[in-house]
Amino acid sequence: MDLPVNRFKHAILRGERQWGCWQMLASTIATEAMAFAGYDFLVLDMEHAPSELPEILSQMQAAGQTPTPCVVRMPWNDMVMVKRLLDCGAQTLMFPFIQNVAEAKAAVAATRYPPHGVRGVAAMHRANRYGNVPDYFTKASEEICVIVQVETLEALDRIEEIASVDGVDGVFIGPADMSAAVGRLGQIMHPDNLAALERGAKAVRKLGKPVGIIAAMDALVDHCVAWDYTFIALGSDLAFMVNKAKATLAQHKGKTTPTGPVSNY
Repeated sequence: MDLPVNRFKHAILRGERQWGCWQMLASTIATEAMAFAGYDFLVLDMEHAPSELPEILSQMQAAGQTPTPCVVRMPWNDMVMVKRLLDCGAQTLMFPFIQNVAEAKAAVAATRYPPHGVRGVAAMHRANRYGNVPDYFTKASEEICVIVQVETLEALDRIEEIASVDGVDGVFIGPADMSAAVGRLGQIMHPDNLAALERGAKAVRKLGKPVGIIAAMDALVDHCVAWDYTFIALGSDLAFMVNKAKATLAQHKGKTTPTGPVSNY
C-alpha cells in the first residue's frame, strides 16, 4: 500500500495558490461539509478552537472522504503533540509563535524519525495505514509538511533565517497577532499592519518558499494576491455561519408582510 500523497504540500511547493477555510467549530459535520465546498485546504485549529486530539482525528476522518486536504494548527511547538498527530495521520502541521531558528529547527525535528529528528517510533498507526505501508519510516518525511507561524516583530526581523531552515516548507504570517505586534491591535487594515504583512511575504517569496495568511476581508485578499501569498484562508466556518445568520436576520427582522418562501436549509 502506498503512502498517502500530501496534495497541499506539493501544490504550494509548485507555487500554486491554494484557497482555504479555518475550522473553528470542532465539528465533524461542519468539516465534512466545508471539505465538499470546493476549498483547496482546511485548517483544523487546536490553538484557538476547542478541538483536542479525538476531535481532530474525527475531523480528519470526515474530510478524508473528500478531495480536500487538512492542515492541523498545533496548540504549541510540542514534540509530544507532533508525534501523536502524525501517528493519527496528519501530514501538514502548522506551528504557532515560532520566534527564531532554534524553534523552527525543533519543529522540523519533531516530525522526523532518528537520526534526522526526534519523532517517536510506533509500528502501527493510522499514518502508515495500520502497518500496511511497509516503507513508511523511510518515506514519511516526503509527505510531511511543516508550516511555521511568524506573529511578532522579533520573528519578522528573523523571517528569512526562519524560512531558510531545512525542512520548513512554508511560513504563515498571522495578521491579527501582527496587528498587536505593531501596536494596532485588531486593526487588520491599518497601514502599519499591512506594511508588516507585505514585508514578510516579500521576504519569504524572495527565498522561493510558500507564504500563507488568513484574509477574511476582500480588501486584504486583494493585497495578499498582489504580494504573492501562496495559500490564503478566506475565513472560518464559525465566521461564515455567524455572519450569514446575522445578515439574514437583519434582512428580515421587522418585516410585517410576507415576501414569499425563503429557505436557509
